[in-house]
Amino acid sequence: MIEAFNAAMAEAIEELLAYSTETVQIFHHNDTDGLSSGTILDEAFSQAGYSVERFSLEKPYPQVLEKIFENQGRIIIFTDFAGRISPLISELNHGSNLVLILDHHPAEDTEDPSVHVLDGELYNLKGDRDISASATCFLFAQSLSRKRGFSSDHLSHLGVLGAIGDGFFVDGALSGVNADILKIAEDQRLIRTVISEGENAYFIVLGGKEYEADRVCQILDTVGGVGYYSGGTDLGVEICKNGLDQNKEETVVKLLEKRDHIFSSEIERLKEELITTENLQWFDVKDRFQPMGVKMIGVFCTQIKDSQLVEKSKYLAGFQYIPDEVPGFGKISFNSTKISMRVSQYITDKIRAEEMAPLNRVLPEATKILDGFVDACHGLSAATTVKIGQESRLIEEIENILQVRMV
Repeated sequence: MIEAFNAAMAEAIEELLAYSTETVQIFHHNDTDGLSSGTILDEAFSQAGYSVERFSLEKPYPQVLEKIFENQGRIIIFTDFAGRISPLISELNHGSNLVLILDHHPAEDTEDPSVHVLDGELYNLKGDRDISASATCFLFAQSLSRKRGFSSDHLSHLGVLGAIGDGFFVDGALSGVNADILKIAEDQRLIRTVISEGENAYFIVLGGKEYEADRVCQILDTVGGVGYYSGGTDLGVEICKNGLDQNKEETVVKLLEKRDHIFSSEIERLKEELITTENLQWFDVKDRFQPMGVKMIGVFCTQIKDSQLVEKSKYLAGFQYIPDEVPGFGKISFNSTKISMRVSQYITDKIRAEEMAPLNRVLPEATKILDGFVDACHGLSAATTVKIGQESRLIEEIENILQVRMV
């Protein structure tokens, strides 16, 4: 299991070290797990002597991938996404670049020797319990640093942070690989654990100062999501490296005020406009969430999924237009909308008891019928994209699947 995973990483690193360039392009997600993963890789590759170009993506959209793979002879790293779409990446790459995918979502392997899928899900590790993307990146950094004769233990706290941000707890505590890396971080005095019967509390050291880990996760999710189009992801990486100061705190406050205003307005609208079908309730914010990133439609669904606004026995879905822009890439024509799905605690219990269908068995299948884009989906939360104008059709396809296969 973990031994085979580490062996696959070591093999990929051997090929990386023998590759003809020392410039690395890193593409990472924009939530806590993605930002901590991007920071780990940035630091590890820089320490190993590589020149690093780092970009944050909300999703590895095909339009963005096509632009990435216009180049040849590059080392390209994807983290906290892309495990599921390795065949597409292989097709676009044509063997022209060395590609490493460091993910923890359900993945598909490829026999392409130029594409290494380093995803714990392929090695019997649970990507929503045992190992986060940041933990995966820390294992990779460990292996790389050992080859170059130095230690990556100073990054162990960031290897844990992604798991905390994603809420990967078993009986209130981190488990699996996440717990193993926690021990390293505790030995380095970079994380302190306060053990309790309900849920452990974690405190993380950033820039020499200790912070409550939950608060850091909330801040990173805010700057990465709300501030995606205004330099928020660079700020998130800076926070991971050096912690907070007054200017950063003030930026976070302003972003939270923006989010709360937009969310409050949408809640008032949904009191009249939430659409109900046999098994779902859904809505479409179109471009009303701009200038926030499209991650925020999932955040909004999470906020309301257990509220009185939503029927607890129905799946929840929300749509948000994808702006025709990617920070660092400029204008890209998407003409697409993102659907995010969440479930109430009631449905969560039903899914875990195998009495209702998990989202990763429903949404990807429905999306593919419409030739939409599918990447990372979990059982209790999922997101895909389709073309603008296909929203109602996608809901119909989800309903058709649910009525045939509720379990």
